[in-house]
Amino acid sequence: MLVEDNATILEMTTLMLKELGYLVLSAGSPHEALRIAAEYAGTIDLLLTDVIMPEMNGRELCQQLLVLYPKLKKVYMSGYTADVIAHHGMLDTGINFLQKPFLLGELAVKVREALA
Repeated sequence: MLVEDNATILEMTTLMLKELGYLVLSAGSPHEALRIAAEYAGTIDLLLTDVIMPEMNGRELCQQLLVLYPKLKKVYMSGYTADVIAHHGMLDTGINFLQKPFLLGELAVKVREALA
């Protein structure tokens, strides 16, 4: 599942993930993601989410999705550096983090690492 509030980044990242061979459930907001996840009949293995979004942050979204999918893996992404995000208490250190903007190869590596 991909959650990104910027429509351009959402579309680009969806295309990148599909090019890598993944089935992608895309959502433009945390609440849309929760609705899609609740209605989805399959298994969601990975959450790739922006950290800072309106409504709730990526960490809060992940906590809610873990109720539905306890084995959910996660990769957080942001235009801010991991140090800045961690400093503001948004993420723990040592998490899977992808700095925006990113290339297809960087995305592929982070997704594989998270799913391994």
